[in-house]
Amino acid sequence: MFRIFGREGYIFTDKKNPRWGIMSSILGLIACASVGTAVYLTFLNKGEALMQYGVVIILAMIYAMAGLVMGIRSLMEKDIFRFFPIVGILLNLLAITASGSIFYLGVI
Repeated sequence: MFRIFGREGYIFTDKKNPRWGIMSSILGLIACASVGTAVYLTFLNKGEALMQYGVVIILAMIYAMAGLVMGIRSLMEKDIFRFFPIVGILLNLLAITASGSIFYLGVI
């Protein structure tokens, strides 16, 4: 009936996409988009970062930490598809790394 990887047949599985993993991916996407937007607006402002951009970076870091916890929590569940938890963990780690480096470079 279905052709998957050159084989014909049905797929029977009890696996599901975990809700916490999907939420982790969404929070990671929001955090990365927020950090990217703040950096882009600072670039347009010729390097002068406004106070609002700093608040956005702090909130993005909080979102990313919450998303990281959700991603790790959902990865520990059994019988799940691992795509969304892994994507969520990677996006949240990217946002945390970017936020941390922005704060570190701002202190120097």
